Amino acid sequence: MTEYLIAFNDEWVPDHTAEEVREKATAVRAVIEEMQADGVLIFTNGGLDRSTVVCSVEPVAGTPVFTDGPYVETKEHLGGFAVVDVPDDAAARYWAGRLATVLDWPQEVHRFRGPGQVRRNGSVER
Repeated sequence: MTEYLIAFNDEWVPDHTAEEVREKATAVRAVIEEMQADGVLIFTNGGLDRSTVVCSVEPVAGTPVFTDGPYVETKEHLGGFAVVDVPDDAAARYWAGRLATVLDWPQEVHRFRGPGQVRRNGSVER
């Protein structure tokens, strides 16, 4: 199996009313439940935008320097993502297509180069 990141950029999402957001949340929850039932979902999260930024960090002379701003100059912000473990590109495309369809905004698919490391209860898995 191969791990893929399916993500959307917050800038790709048009403004929504509160009711539209609730409808999208209900629709995407059904797809997430499908992913869980098929055993492909590793992790998902959404609702990221400028307001969720905690800090920025950059290396200065080998030491991390944290600031509350200014942040890296960019027009794009990660809006949400899902990490799936599926057999191939076609399966990753399928799930990205399901998400794009129910949310009605674009998704991007990235294949991780190798297996990741997950830390649970102090032990490394994989």
